[in-house]
Amino acid sequence: MKMENGQVTELPVPSKAALEQERKILLDLGNDIARVREKNDLITLFSKRIKSFFYFTHTIVTLIESKDETYTPFLLDHEHSPIRDHNRYGEMVAAHFSLNDPFIQAVLAADGPISFLLEDIMDKPQSPSFLKVNYERGVREILMTTLRNEEKPVGFIHIYTDRTEGFSLEFRDTIKGITPQLASAVANIIKNEEILNKEREKSFLLEFSSEIAAVRTKEDLALAVHTGLSKLNALRGYVIRKINEDGETLSTYIYDPGIANFDDPEWVAVTTARFPLYDGLQNRVLESYIPLLFSVEREVQRGITSSYLHYWKKVGYRTMVGIRLHYGITNLGILWLGIEEINIQLLQGICFQISVAMANIVANEQVEKTQQEQAFLLDFSNDIAQVKTKPDLEAAIFKVLDNALHSKLSMIRLIADDGVSMPAYMFDNTLFVNAGVTHEQMAASVITIEEPYTAKVLASKDGVVFDIAEELKGGSAYAKLWAATGLKYVYALPLRAGNKLLGTIWLHSDWLSQLVLRGICAQISVAIDNIQANEKLLAYKKQLEVENDYLKEQIKTIYNFSEIVGSGEAMQEVYRLMSIVASTNTTVLVLGETGTGKELIARALHNSSSRKDKLMVKVNCAALPTNLIESELFGHERGAFTGALDRRIGKFELANHSTLFLDEIGELPLEAQSKLLRVIQEREVERLGGKQTIKVDVRLIAATNRNLEEEVKAGRFRADLYFRLNVFPINLPPLRDRAEDIEPLIHFFVAKFAKNTGRKIRKVSPKVIQQLRSYTWPGNVRELEHLIERSVLLATDEVLQDVYIPKQSTSDKQDLSFILNRTLEEVERGYIVEVLKRCAGKISGPGGAAEILDVPGNTLHSKMKKLGITKADYFS
Repeated sequence: MKMENGQVTELPVPSKAALEQERKILLDLGNDIARVREKNDLITLFSKRIKSFFYFTHTIVTLIESKDETYTPFLLDHEHSPIRDHNRYGEMVAAHFSLNDPFIQAVLAADGPISFLLEDIMDKPQSPSFLKVNYERGVREILMTTLRNEEKPVGFIHIYTDRTEGFSLEFRDTIKGITPQLASAVANIIKNEEILNKEREKSFLLEFSSEIAAVRTKEDLALAVHTGLSKLNALRGYVIRKINEDGETLSTYIYDPGIANFDDPEWVAVTTARFPLYDGLQNRVLESYIPLLFSVEREVQRGITSSYLHYWKKVGYRTMVGIRLHYGITNLGILWLGIEEINIQLLQGICFQISVAMANIVANEQVEKTQQEQAFLLDFSNDIAQVKTKPDLEAAIFKVLDNALHSKLSMIRLIADDGVSMPAYMFDNTLFVNAGVTHEQMAASVITIEEPYTAKVLASKDGVVFDIAEELKGGSAYAKLWAATGLKYVYALPLRAGNKLLGTIWLHSDWLSQLVLRGICAQISVAIDNIQANEKLLAYKKQLEVENDYLKEQIKTIYNFSEIVGSGEAMQEVYRLMSIVASTNTTVLVLGETGTGKELIARALHNSSSRKDKLMVKVNCAALPTNLIESELFGHERGAFTGALDRRIGKFELANHSTLFLDEIGELPLEAQSKLLRVIQEREVERLGGKQTIKVDVRLIAATNRNLEEEVKAGRFRADLYFRLNVFPINLPPLRDRAEDIEPLIHFFVAKFAKNTGRKIRKVSPKVIQQLRSYTWPGNVRELEHLIERSVLLATDEVLQDVYIPKQSTSDKQDLSFILNRTLEEVERGYIVEVLKRCAGKISGPGGAAEILDVPGNTLHSKMKKLGITKADYFS
C-alpha cells in the first residue's frame, strides 16, 4: 500500500524474478539477523544488506512507550543520517513522540509497510516534528512499518529516501518479509539489555555495598554516596535530609558537591534551612514504601509552598524522586534525586545501604554528642569552681550554653535587697536585635517577683518550659519578643542556693536536656551566691585596679615615649611639655645642642598625634642647596627652570594631613624664609612655574641648635618667622646636665649594637659607667651612641671593660661667668666641686676626679682638705 494525498492505494503484484530476489534477501538477512546481539550491529547490518539491493538514505527503529503512549528513537543510523548536523538533531534523538497523531495511527492501522510523501503530511496538525526536519535536509519520502511481538505493536521501522516514488513493490515486499525477524531481533536486543542492566545493577550494588561497609563518619558517607550516585545515568544532583531531634523538621545532611553554589544566597538558604516534615511532599515520601516521582511544576500548581520546591523549579528540575531512608520502622530521612526515571529496585537497594550506614553514623554521633556534653559539663564544673567575678561566670555560662547545649542565654535576674524587684544581672545583648531591643533597654528593664511568668517560675521546683508558638496564641507580649530569636522554646528555672531563692535564669533553645539543665543551674546558683558574698571585697579590689590603671595610663600618656631614653628631672619636664602639645596641631620649635635628639622628639610628637597614621615628612634645611630649596619645599612644574624635566611634588604637599619636620631651620636662607612664612600663614603653596594654589593641612615641627633670638638680632633670621615658629618651644637639655640618664643610655646602646653586630655583651663594668658619667659630652647623646658602637666593636668578651673617650683639649672654651669676679681660690674650689659632681663623688681610680684633673689622688685629697670641700658640697 501507498499513502498519497491521505488516501491508501493498492500497488501492482510483483513479478516472479522479484519474488525470487526477495526470497534470497530474506534468507541471507535472516541468517545475519540471527547472529545479531548489539543494537549498532542490527542497524548497520540492516542498512548495508538492504542497500546492496535497494536505494534509500537512512533508517531508524523507534520503540513504543506504552505507559505514556509515546514512541522514542532506539536504533539510529548516525553515519548516513542527513539530519545529524541539524541544530534540532539532539532534540529529535531525545524526544517522545505521541502515538495519537493521525500519521502514526495510519501506520498502526496498515497491515504492512506504508509510505508517505513528506510535503503532504509534515505540516498537518499533530504531525511529528521529525518529518519536517528530514524534509529540510532533502528527504522526500518515508516508509513506515510496525514491529509486533506476539501481535502487540512494540515499535516502528522508519526508512527514508530523497526521491519521490523511491520505494518499489519489491522493496516493500522485502521489508514486509523481514519485519517479523527484525521484531524478534529488537526483542532479543531489549532482553539482552535488560539482562545487562540487571547485571550492572547487581555489580553496582555490590560495589556500593563495599564502599558503604567502610563508612565510619558523615564525611565517609558523603564520599561514598557521591561516588555511587554519580554513576547513575541522567542524575542532575541529590540531597539527603535527616530528621532532626525535634521529630518535626528535616535539615540537609549530605548534598551533591557538584551542584553547590555558595555565591547563591537562595541555594545557601535551602541548604541550611529546617523544613517541616508535614509540608505535602516530605511526609508523602516518608509514608511510602517505594520511591515517588514528583513533577516539580505540578506540585507547584498544587500549592506546595516549600522554598526548596520553588528553588528546584528555578534551577530547571522537571522531576524529582524522593526515597524514604529508614532503619527498621524508624524513619531517618529522605534521599532526593534529580532524575527523570525511576528504577525502583536499584534505588531501594541504594537507599537500604545508605540507611544502614546513616543509622550507624547517627548512633555514633549521638554517643559522641553525649560524651561531648559530659566533657563540657565537666569543664563547666571546673570553670565554675574557679569563678570569682561576674565576667568569669558569664564566660563560663556562654561557653557551656553554646558548646554543649546549643542554646542562648536570654536573661538572669536576681532578687534585689528589697526582696521584690528583680533587675537584670546577665543577658545576651545580641539575642533580641531583630526585635529592635537594644542593650540599654535590656539592662534598664526591671520587673518584680509578682510578674506572672516570673512568679510561675519562682514557684516551680524544676523550672517551666514555655512553647513560644503556644504563648503567641495567647497574645503575650513576651512571646512576641521571644519569637524574634527563631527558637522554639523558652526554659526558665529558679536559681537557689540551699533554701535561699536568688532569682531566675531564662534560656532559648529548640531542645534541652532537663537533667543537664538542672545540673548547670545548680552550679550557676552556687557561683552567684559566692560572687554576692564577696561583692564588697571585689568592688574594693576593682576600684584599686581602676585607679592603678588610670595612674599607669597617665604615666604612659605623659612620660612614656618609646624611642626616647631618659627619666631624669630635666627630661620629665620635656615629657610634660610633649604630652601637652602632642595631640594638638600647634607648631612646635625644638631647641637644643647638636646630638641631643631633636628628631626623636619630633617623631614622638607625630606618633602621639591624630596624624600618626601617615608618615612624618622630614627636611634637613642645612643639607638643601640654595637653588633647590624652594623646589624641595614647594615643588615645581615641568619646565619651571633648566633641568625641570618632570613635575615635582614639594614636601609641603607630601606632608598634607601629616607632619612636616624642618630640621636645622636656622640654616634656611632669608629668601626662602619669607616664602616659608607665607605658606605657614596662608596654609597654601604654589609650585615653581605653576599658577594653581594648593591648600595644605600640615602640622609643623621645627628644630635648630642655634640661638634664634641672637640670629634675629644679627639679621640672619626673620623675626616674624621666628614668632610664627616659637609658638610652643621645647628645650632639650644637653647630656652633661642629664647625668642620671647616662647609665640607661649606655645599656640601651650596648644592647642595640650588640644585637646589630652579633656580639654577646651581657654586662658593662662599673669602671666604664663611671668614666662615661664623668665625661662632659660636647657631642651629647649622638656622641655617646657613636662611642658605644665603637667600644662594642672593639670588645673582646661578654663584659664591656673599656671605652675610648677622646682626650679633652686644653683649648676648650671656658664659661667666663665662672671666672670673672672670683678669686683664684674660689675658681679652683668651684671647679673641683663641679668635677666631683660629674664623677658622682669618686675621687681616685678610673673615672675619678683625680683622673679628670690629671693629679694624684693624694694631692686631690690635700687640695680638698685645704679648700674645705666636703661630701655635702658635691652630693647636695
